[in-house]
Amino acid sequence: MAEEPNARQCRSCERDLPLAAFARNKDRPDGLQVWCRECVAQYSAARYRRRREAEGKTVREKVDVPEGHKLCRACGEVKPHREWHRKRSAPDGLASRCKACRAVLLRQDHLKRTYGLTEAQRDELIAAQGGVCCICLSAPATHVDHCHNTGRVRGVLCFNCNSGLGLLRDDPDAMYRAADYLEGNAWKPTLVAPGVYQLPS
Repeated sequence: MAEEPNARQCRSCERDLPLAAFARNKDRPDGLQVWCRECVAQYSAARYRRRREAEGKTVREKVDVPEGHKLCRACGEVKPHREWHRKRSAPDGLASRCKACRAVLLRQDHLKRTYGLTEAQRDELIAAQGGVCCICLSAPATHVDHCHNTGRVRGVLCFNCNSGLGLLRDDPDAMYRAADYLEGNAWKPTLVAPGVYQLPS
């Protein structure tokens, strides 16, 4: 044992260390572990590695991360803290994925949850359309369009065309009238009674 009253020897590495280097153990007479914290951590890491390898699972390698940075396990890159969203419940106060990886995951989740599509299926739809919007045939196809009643995916449109369908409430009659209007065949409903209009045939 060490000569100093505020130090003791670790039974694993046999170094004389201050008492603060040992975790508490209420079952021991002196109330401290016999191994120092560093040796316990190394043993735990080795045991974890053996267990993961026995289960046929991959073992994450420890990565040295500089101060003010964090490793994103999704992309494997070390990025500064400004590249992360805040998360109060996390031990370090940061999300588990960087902003870029989180954006990709949210996009994938939105496609799957809303349209039942994977990114690969969406890309197949875009390729089948020649990469352009089904309606205007000029702008890049970026927004998945679906029927709000049945949920069936109809195609991939540009932002303007997709918004136009939504603003016309997906009503084919309104769209036919809009087409007639654009062609110069403007019409007006006839007032037949207060609040009652007759549409032209």
